[in-house]
Amino acid sequence: MIPNDHYPMRRASLKKQLKHGLLLFLGNEESPMNYADNTYHFRQDSTFLYFFGMDYPGLAALIDLDEEREIIFGNDLTVEDIVWMGTQPTLLSRAEQYGIQEVRPYADLADYLNKAKKMDRVIHYLPPYRPENKIKLWDLLNILPAEASDQASVELVKAVVNLRNHKSDEEVIEIEKAVNISVDMHIRAMQAARPGITEAYLAAEVTSVALAAGGQISFPVIMTINGQTLHNHYHGNLLKPGDMVLSDCGAETALHYCGDLSSTFPVNKSFTAKQKEIYQITLEAHQAAMNRLNPGTPFRDVHLNACRAIINGLKQIGLMKGDTEEALAAGAHAMFFPCGTGHMMGLDVHDMEDLGEVYVGYAGEPKSKQFGLKSLRLARPMEPGFVATIEPGIYFIPELIDLWQKENKNAAFINFDKVNTYRDFGGIRNEEDILITADGYRVLGKRKPKTIDEVESLR
Repeated sequence: MIPNDHYPMRRASLKKQLKHGLLLFLGNEESPMNYADNTYHFRQDSTFLYFFGMDYPGLAALIDLDEEREIIFGNDLTVEDIVWMGTQPTLLSRAEQYGIQEVRPYADLADYLNKAKKMDRVIHYLPPYRPENKIKLWDLLNILPAEASDQASVELVKAVVNLRNHKSDEEVIEIEKAVNISVDMHIRAMQAARPGITEAYLAAEVTSVALAAGGQISFPVIMTINGQTLHNHYHGNLLKPGDMVLSDCGAETALHYCGDLSSTFPVNKSFTAKQKEIYQITLEAHQAAMNRLNPGTPFRDVHLNACRAIINGLKQIGLMKGDTEEALAAGAHAMFFPCGTGHMMGLDVHDMEDLGEVYVGYAGEPKSKQFGLKSLRLARPMEPGFVATIEPGIYFIPELIDLWQKENKNAAFINFDKVNTYRDFGGIRNEEDILITADGYRVLGKRKPKTIDEVESLR
């Protein structure tokens, strides 16, 4: 639980970073699936939740720095609304729970902003990711939808990132709730898998765990025998003897804090010898990443240490060759590991991705353009209070193997003949969530089965 008095404190911290102007926060609306009254599950904007706590559609908020006002704009329900939705608290009573004493009808927002514009006051807003909020900015500020993100306030983005990147003790407790539920989801999948069922069956099993715990899934479930496809949301395949299942799923609590875990397990009772060999290398890469987790250490170094372990492990079984550091510099490992070792996590499973990785994960520094390394979402030096994922993996992507072999790319480091004997292998990753502490790190939540013996004991 996040105490209600934390929300005014968060806003006070934000106001210290921006001295003048207006801070505009647009909440999310209901999103129709196929007609207005048949909506997707409502999810409030995470930054709106962080500062204002109000988990309802149809709201906007203003912090007027010059006039020292905090205002929620929205509408109370009519009797016709109550007929369908039941008795609801007033907007003011809801706002007061989070330290807001002034509420106004939503229609007043345009007048307030128009007066500010006439006075040439600065209006800060965050990059919009929903089309309806782009349209609102067009109506309210005369900013074309195509230009809305480019005109967003970098100053406000940086201020929000600086606050949300550092998790309070209460936030960590809530994240751990999500992680614990996520562990239960993965155990359920490992226990339920068997030949002849579909990926969809397992996806439904893990989703039911999240819902039964009073929350939701934190992102669409990845449950696939084709683990070489990094974000595979297709669930139509049958599980067959000899297959491995890559499960990437997590829970979101009622307060919308997220967990994000990955597991890989055999459809048989045990891994094959070939599967164990690759699986063990991913575990070594996972531990190599953990070994570099410390305050002040750039997460880029954490990632590169995992990559070294992958190169060394694949060299031992003959898939790679040559000098490890030269292979690392050339990005040769990226044929097997074309993504990043981890990302920030909190109210979003990829925390604040809507605000831009260059600010969230890179502190404003430019990203690499090298294949593989350019997909690293987090590179900045770690700080106490950061919550991130650790998820190195090994993937055999036939199309990528074919392309690199055709181009003779990194042939000095890759034994393509042997790699081609693995082209139908699939992919493996394990993922845990960690908190950076003052003197190191802590794995969040209860233990997820990860070793070969632990996974096979559940099969």
